Amino acid sequence: MAGRIEDYALIGDMQTAALVCRDGTVDWLCLPRFDSHAIFAGLLGTEEHGFWRLGPAHASDAQPPTAARRTYRGDSLILESEWDTPRGTVRVTDFMPPRDGAPQLIRIVEGVSGRVPMRSALRMRFSYGRVVPWVHKHDGRTVAVAGPDSVWFDTDCETYGKSLTTYSDFTVAPGDRIAFTISWEPSHKQPPALPEPEASLQATEDFWREWVEHCTYHGPYREAVIRSLITLKALTYAPTGGIVAAPTTSLPEDIGGVRNWDYRYTWLRDAAITLSSLLRTGYREEARAWREWLLRAVAGDPENLQIMYGIAGERELGEAELDWLPGYENSAPVRVGNGAAHQLQLDVYGEVTEALHLGHMTGLARSDYASLLQLKLIRYLEQHWDEPDEGIWEVRGPRRHFVHSKVMAWVAVDRTIKLIESGDADGPLERWRELRDDIHRDVCEKGYDKERNTFTQSYGSKELDASLLLIPQMGFLPPDDKRVIGTIEAIQRELSTPDGFILRYPTEGSSEGVDGLPGDEGAFLACSFWMADDLAMIGRVDEARKLFEKLLDLRNDLGLLAEEWDPRLKRQVGNFPQAFSHVPLIDTALRLTASGAYGG
Repeated sequence: MAGRIEDYALIGDMQTAALVCRDGTVDWLCLPRFDSHAIFAGLLGTEEHGFWRLGPAHASDAQPPTAARRTYRGDSLILESEWDTPRGTVRVTDFMPPRDGAPQLIRIVEGVSGRVPMRSALRMRFSYGRVVPWVHKHDGRTVAVAGPDSVWFDTDCETYGKSLTTYSDFTVAPGDRIAFTISWEPSHKQPPALPEPEASLQATEDFWREWVEHCTYHGPYREAVIRSLITLKALTYAPTGGIVAAPTTSLPEDIGGVRNWDYRYTWLRDAAITLSSLLRTGYREEARAWREWLLRAVAGDPENLQIMYGIAGERELGEAELDWLPGYENSAPVRVGNGAAHQLQLDVYGEVTEALHLGHMTGLARSDYASLLQLKLIRYLEQHWDEPDEGIWEVRGPRRHFVHSKVMAWVAVDRTIKLIESGDADGPLERWRELRDDIHRDVCEKGYDKERNTFTQSYGSKELDASLLLIPQMGFLPPDDKRVIGTIEAIQRELSTPDGFILRYPTEGSSEGVDGLPGDEGAFLACSFWMADDLAMIGRVDEARKLFEKLLDLRNDLGLLAEEWDPRLKRQVGNFPQAFSHVPLIDTALRLTASGAYGG
């Protein structure tokens, strides 16, 4: 059985990622890309669907011991786990070197004290656990082959096969260092080069140290900000600049339920807000790469803008269910692909335009095509902003006039007006100023409940929506506007969990509410960070700081966050780690630091 979501650590090479549990088991790894088929899919099934366990030998492989301690080595993505056993202490270092050739996952066992018996158990299953590969020896190396894929296993230890699993049994003493490596290569090509684990370890450490040195944030929350930035960098597909929302699929928002989605794609919204955080902390190269990815993905067809694309800009992300996988803690179905790709979500125009605007304001080198794209997006929005859509939360129910979508349409027009006013683009300035005023008036007339003094989820509805917290952050209304304050207080009353975290919107128990889905979900962590931001903006800085620090306490021992927090089970839920949680963590830390609202 897979561990709790928060029991996992992330390692990756900025092209794919693996999740490593506290007991030393790799339960998730897709090769060679984030969105490739998994060779270890035990996370969504059982050990029959693939895993790699490395740790102290134990009488029962069904209950392997968990590490007594684990940490990332400094500001890096190198995981170090230590076990204390009756016979001594051992350390395992797990990492994936930034890729220069074949993708590799390297595990180095080091004796710390005593003499510790160890075991490596490697069970590769291709195509999300469905295909048993042909495992054989080739020039002294172990290779697993199935269809187009081959995975090469290299170690100096003796290996043997049993029950369709490759084992290594060995003992380590102080000073011993024994390495294990798997490398992927297309099966029709020559074998990958022999790994050099120690050199790769040093190169990986050097890479992360140099990358972190570019961070311009040096405030009181630096540890949390740096870990979030490293996580966001790890979710960036280096060859193209595309940013995945998460490296996993189908980790449930509701344990045992159906709210299970594939997040291994580039949402324009998530990528745009990720970019904003990177720009605010000094990372312009990532911003430039994402802007180039955006221009390639949208190409000459902004009228058919999708809300998400593949990490190389692919448009077809057809959704399918993998019925041979029982799902994480029996949360079925397991989905790959994402049917929301062709939804209409008007807010995306605002997020993309805001990211382009911020790049422009922070000195990112001018791109004439980026400016042209922005103008084309507004011309499309000019004709369609007043249509109903599926909104930020990708509802699978009927389209509505979501207030947040209209607000972000206003943002798109407003930022484009600023671009024209700066002299860096030409457009119908007066007409678009009128359009900006029209959208603003429409929202304030149709999306605001005067009796309750709050904006609502959609025109004519009574429900609230945490996305309304972005109204002051986007500059649609000033923080001291009574309608903004009323909305913040209404969301606190109606969408807060007992421990003070924020739900996205009412899910109405088991009935199918606005999102068209049965069941509940946890508190959405991004929304809770937005609440902390808003509280700081309206002067309630102590309350903002307390909420922010409560949110920091939800991170796992390595500083990682999933998409949501289940207030009943007191555990993380949803895909993991989630860019849409780590981005607002960074933003709120920056805001609280600027306001001086921090403890200690």
